Amino acid sequence: MLGRYFITLCVLISLTNTYAQDEKEYSILFIGNSLTYYNDLPKLVTEYAKNEKNLNIKTKMVAHPNYAIEDHWNDGKVKRLIRRKKYDYVILQQGPSSQKDGRKMLIQYGRKYSNLCKSSNSKLCYFMVWPAIYYYHTFNGVIKNHEDAAKLNNAILLPVGKAWKAHIEKYKEYSLYSQDEFHPSEKGSKLAAKVIVETLFNSAE
Repeated sequence: MLGRYFITLCVLISLTNTYAQDEKEYSILFIGNSLTYYNDLPKLVTEYAKNEKNLNIKTKMVAHPNYAIEDHWNDGKVKRLIRRKKYDYVILQQGPSSQKDGRKMLIQYGRKYSNLCKSSNSKLCYFMVWPAIYYYHTFNGVIKNHEDAAKLNNAILLPVGKAWKAHIEKYKEYSLYSQDEFHPSEKGSKLAAKVIVETLFNSAE
């Protein structure tokens, strides 16, 4: 009889732990500009995570037109949010950053964010974006600078730009772009959401 009760207790504990894991809610802070708020990328991330991974994600977005990560740092809002220790992941996004100045900003200001995230128990992530179609020839620079910045600052790289480039080269079309040939179409934002979720939660199922 005692053995039966013990087995029942183990089953209940296992079910309770499974339920707790299923109900865990992850929190993500998005920091960026129009490449993030177009098509409401955080919402698409939440939907993809729930529908494809059965994961619960709560997001907060701070994104303004033409903002770089330096601008966000200097106006102070995101620093206050990160210091509250509410976020599992902090996702940085700025423009393509294929040139020297953009690379420098990704690395130097990324280091500031990295130190702040470490003190707040958050994981820093770089959202690799893409160049405008007109500047497609700079794509390799976009990829390299994001890869280097993530490596130097011990951050997670979200290789959305790589996925865009692979899609374009495979299908020979630009449907991931909106009509202005820079911002993402809904299809482009959905691809970005997929890459972000799959990169962050590839083993959390």
